[in-house]
Amino acid sequence: MFRFYRYAIIGLVASTSIATGLFADSRRGSGEPDWTSGIIKSGEERDALRSVPVTNRPYRPLHFYGNTVRRLHYRGTALPAPRDVVQAGAVTVRRD
Repeated sequence: MFRFYRYAIIGLVASTSIATGLFADSRRGSGEPDWTSGIIKSGEERDALRSVPVTNRPYRPLHFYGNTVRRLHYRGTALPAPRDVVQAGAVTVRRD
């Protein structure tokens, strides 16, 4: 029975991901920034980032206010898409 639920969840996630354009990033708005791996910036990086308007800054994991402002500006909705959750997780875990 547990195996059935596991496969059902995997199928649901896969079908939702394909339907929302998770793997093919075709729904990204024109000019919309990508994700960056730095959660906390310091020194010169912080100064350079602060000189850029909020709507032009890259998406950053755990930066809820800035990410919400960017989504409203580019997509017209404050709610993150499933691809945003996956991309934020991948960027957070990635080691450069």
